[in-house]
Amino acid sequence: MHLQEELIFKIYIRVTFKYPLRFFFIENRGIFSTIKWHKMAEEPVKKYGAEEIQVLEGLDAVRRRPGMFIGSTDARGLHHLAFEAIDNSVDEALAGFCTKVDIVIKNDGYVSVADNGRGIPVDVHPKFKIPALTVVMTVLHSGGKFDKNAYKVSGGLHGVGISCTCALSEHLIAQVKRDGKLYRQEFRKGVPSTPLVVEGDAQGTGTIITFTPDRSIIETGEWNFDTLSHRLRELAFLNKGLEISLADERTEKTVVYKFDGGIVQFVELLNKNKKTLHPVIYFDKTKDDVRVEVAVQYNVEYTETVFSFVNNINTHEGGTHLSGFKTALTRSLNNYAETKKLLQEDIKLSSEDMKEGLVAVVSVKVPNPQFEGQTKTKLGNSEVKGIVDSMTNDQLSTFFEENPGVARTIVQKCIDAARAREAARKARELVRRKGALDISTLPGKLSDCASRDPTKSELFLVEGDSAGGSAKGGRNREFQAILPLRGKIINVEKARLIKVLQNEEVGTLITAIGTSIGEEFDVAKLRYHKIIIMTDADVDGNHIACLLLTFFYRYMKALIDNGHIYLALPPLYKIEKNRKVQYVYNDEQKNKVVAEWGKDAGIQRYKGLGEMNPRQLWDTTMNPADRSLKKITIEDAVRADELFSMLMGDEVEPRRDFIMEHAKDVRELDV
Repeated sequence: MHLQEELIFKIYIRVTFKYPLRFFFIENRGIFSTIKWHKMAEEPVKKYGAEEIQVLEGLDAVRRRPGMFIGSTDARGLHHLAFEAIDNSVDEALAGFCTKVDIVIKNDGYVSVADNGRGIPVDVHPKFKIPALTVVMTVLHSGGKFDKNAYKVSGGLHGVGISCTCALSEHLIAQVKRDGKLYRQEFRKGVPSTPLVVEGDAQGTGTIITFTPDRSIIETGEWNFDTLSHRLRELAFLNKGLEISLADERTEKTVVYKFDGGIVQFVELLNKNKKTLHPVIYFDKTKDDVRVEVAVQYNVEYTETVFSFVNNINTHEGGTHLSGFKTALTRSLNNYAETKKLLQEDIKLSSEDMKEGLVAVVSVKVPNPQFEGQTKTKLGNSEVKGIVDSMTNDQLSTFFEENPGVARTIVQKCIDAARAREAARKARELVRRKGALDISTLPGKLSDCASRDPTKSELFLVEGDSAGGSAKGGRNREFQAILPLRGKIINVEKARLIKVLQNEEVGTLITAIGTSIGEEFDVAKLRYHKIIIMTDADVDGNHIACLLLTFFYRYMKALIDNGHIYLALPPLYKIEKNRKVQYVYNDEQKNKVVAEWGKDAGIQRYKGLGEMNPRQLWDTTMNPADRSLKKITIEDAVRADELFSMLMGDEVEPRRDFIMEHAKDVRELDV
């Protein structure tokens, strides 16, 4: 491997551990300006007072079972508290009343979120006889979003809102600018600690929420600049013209996001490290109070990158809006190709052929979204599919007629994909298993486990035959399977599916896992619920791990989403003294042990897994009772896609910039 590649992949591994939202590993146990708003926002509703604040229920459940409301009580849950406040401000922008949101991470652990929206109502609620602000902050499921007169669209209809943040805050200060006055009320653990008071006069309107989490509940995690920044950038893309700033008083780091081009610039970012075939195709239309924004651009590469959103919520599992878009894209391209006689008799384009090189963002604003489940990752509104379908078909058909050069380029890309798909189908036959448990079809180099229960079975992907031999000798044959991989698999970021399937190591891997890939991928056929990448702790090992992670991300992403992919953590050092042995996993642990045992302790650094005998490998890396694994998760799919394209793609300059930015994060480099 060249020195440049060594530096790239050493930095990649270091940075992914340091910045967990970029590609996230977790232990096994996230300036005022003129804005042209869409039609719904051009006619904002005027009525927004105490009578619009409706109450559904109160707050003890949040503190008793916080995980039910914010997902977890670790760093992810911590940042969810901030996002509840931020989403309130962005919802004001959706309603057409807010142009600026400012977030500050303070030195003392507080976070403040300020906007120039209408300000939370402060007049007395007609039912509860207390200020509406107090109701909003202390009663679960209260707020103006349940009343169509206050908000036409919102991302918080199924959420718990700012009252959840208040309930899980040690201290929260709410300040509201309305009617020429600045109002203030403080809360502790969801309970008002001061009455609502007038602090003084104020110009304009808006809300400022400042809070610090209750550390008796949110036990782990500190405010992470990147975690907040990535989500804020996404929100700025989805709400064109909205200015969102983030400042960190601890490091004096600041960012300001404002995209007048909205999701057009979003797609351009996603394609930044790729060669594109045409300018971004974009439309923004509203029908039956459903606003549909779509941006599409094809590149010369072979993977699909499509993100869908409903009321600013990232719908990871898609839904009716995404189905409508894909159906219309396929139909409009097929219609154009057939009308212009661009297809040969043996070619019929399918939806699969439209995916290759497709980059798109589909964002809809729906007055009454119906999400499937509490995760809000899949839209269920049946009427939205038809609206998105008809709009997309009309807009794309018109565009193709007006831009025949672009249309022909895209159709030709799809035709090439269709031919490659047929070739890939034939190649896939060579690696497909006949049955999920048919041992005769498994690759010969796989040392399978005895168990036929996928939930109890583990597959170790081991670098090299030497380490593979040690792993086979040290494993528990009942539930641990070993697949040695010779050398490096193909970089799937640079190859079409047919080339991927022709790679011997990839074919062996697909067969062993059992799910197939592409249009035939079926997670139900997964043979092992833990797939553990076990490579040497050096640059080559890091490179192999990156190639495998890229393969899983591009072709078996559901395995990552469902928590089936892990990294093994073999020890770096064996320390011995007076017949006492301890294995340690980093330099910090090594220095601590040596300080306790004395400088005459014997230290062995493991350069590779093959240096450990089977017993040592079992004791340190494979025994479930003692081992350490890192579970691979994708907290920020947009950033993960961006990083994979940059680190594994063809463009050199973005990769060089990444190295220059993060070289300081590398404390050592094995050459």
